Amino acid sequence: MYLIYFCIFTGSFILSLGLTPFFRYLALRLEILDKPSTNLKNQNKPVPYLGGLAIYFSFIIVIVLVIILSPLEFNPDIISIIIGGTIICLVGFLDDIYKFKPLSKFIFQFIAAGVLIYFDLRLKIYFLPKSVNILLTLLWIVGITNAFNLIDIMDGLSAGVAFIAGITFLFVALPSNQVFIILFSAALSGAVIGFIPYNFKPASIYMGDAGSQFLGFVLAAIAIGESYTAVNNIALLSPVLILGIPIYDTLLVSIIRLKQKKNPFMGSPDHFALRLAALGIDTQFVVIIIYLLSVILGQASYIATQVNFYGAVFTYCLIIIMAAIFGWRLGKIKMARDLK
Repeated sequence: MYLIYFCIFTGSFILSLGLTPFFRYLALRLEILDKPSTNLKNQNKPVPYLGGLAIYFSFIIVIVLVIILSPLEFNPDIISIIIGGTIICLVGFLDDIYKFKPLSKFIFQFIAAGVLIYFDLRLKIYFLPKSVNILLTLLWIVGITNAFNLIDIMDGLSAGVAFIAGITFLFVALPSNQVFIILFSAALSGAVIGFIPYNFKPASIYMGDAGSQFLGFVLAAIAIGESYTAVNNIALLSPVLILGIPIYDTLLVSIIRLKQKKNPFMGSPDHFALRLAALGIDTQFVVIIIYLLSVILGQASYIATQVNFYGAVFTYCLIIIMAAIFGWRLGKIKMARDLK
């Protein structure tokens, strides 16, 4: 089976390497460009979008081929993620062109999350009633979908964090042979790593909302489909660590903007990656630092699934304390405040 998983990863990687230049060419021809028009878009020249479509098609093509060619039993989870992910990618693509209002995007994101719930891919926390589990699932899916969009502010950042998260989900799933999780994690990780060479500084193509929201949606779905509690029940929180970077940035930005009495849904240059850059750290090194933090969080999440209850509690508490100290220090950094 490991050979099959490797082939899935390699296949999506090769497809992404080939499709990304094609969609870059297409974006240039159709003039679908991200122009440096705000204080959050400080590139020297317009950069083509549509990188998200390269990731999407690399992922979907491999998944469909696996369904057709392999003897895997029908799994409704697979269908639900394909349908929901397609909705998210399509809406993100249209948003890249026409710039939807936040409410419009939220509506479609909740619809896509509803597709997962319809196929019974949802949180199933045994001590909570079904209605609460469904509500938490909706909030989780929509929250992570937007969190990956929020951290897509530096070349290679969102894609790299998504790759690390995907690989972490894959390795957490391997010991228990959770085929559905491994399949999606391998395909998504391969598609993302094939895109990164074109997206790392200086980026020749951006993934746009189509890519960042699609990555967030699929990773959020993978997270709720995976099992973590074989050793201890509190390891249920492991996905929060695996996806810790986008979650942390979303919380930090929201708290800062609300304290300043600003709309948390409007862009402003106060993300923690930008705060690190404000200290004089080159943006390439900022991205690498965040990659390392993402790896550390991934390792911590894996440890939490393997140790006993008290070991997992200690791991989570240590991470929370360090995150609070880090956030307090970041909040002291002077930043541009004007919303654009």
